[in-house]
Amino acid sequence: MASVIFLHGASSSGKSTLARAVQAELPRPFWHLSIDHFRDSGAWPMDRFQTSDLAWSAHRTRYFQGFHATLAAVVGAGNDLIIEHILDTPGWLDTLRGLLSPHDVLFVGIHCDLALLDTREKVRGDRQIGSGRRDQGGIHQGLRYDLELNGANPVAQNVALVRGAWRSGRRNSSFSQ
Repeated sequence: MASVIFLHGASSSGKSTLARAVQAELPRPFWHLSIDHFRDSGAWPMDRFQTSDLAWSAHRTRYFQGFHATLAAVVGAGNDLIIEHILDTPGWLDTLRGLLSPHDVLFVGIHCDLALLDTREKVRGDRQIGSGRRDQGGIHQGLRYDLELNGANPVAQNVALVRGAWRSGRRNSSFSQ
């Protein structure tokens, strides 16, 4: 059984920063995967979607099905994994719950003030302004987390909380139903 730390929060809430910091502090190696890794690596022709050469809506479902299957394959091979994701589509939680069910999943909700999300998007420059605000509005509804964090807190504080929750082994989230 592999360990999974699933970071769930709006775009620009601090998932990537937290994932890298947690990865550096854990006593054993964890893969760190997000949809951004695939997008930014060139594995998917994002430039063709941005220029409307390809219609994103026609390919989005398969794109995320591949991402979810990749996550399952990584942990299925016995690798520990930190996932950053935004569960913004109906059915994704159920799909991932099924794919990750043989493994220990720590489900972490990251909340962030809307003004801070807006500021981070502007500073980053690689996000559509308002996407974090749209995410934050509904992605946490109806979910139960093992741990909830404030993305505005110091990273070291959030890392300590994640490490403590991971080590505790106590799970009572939407993934442990």
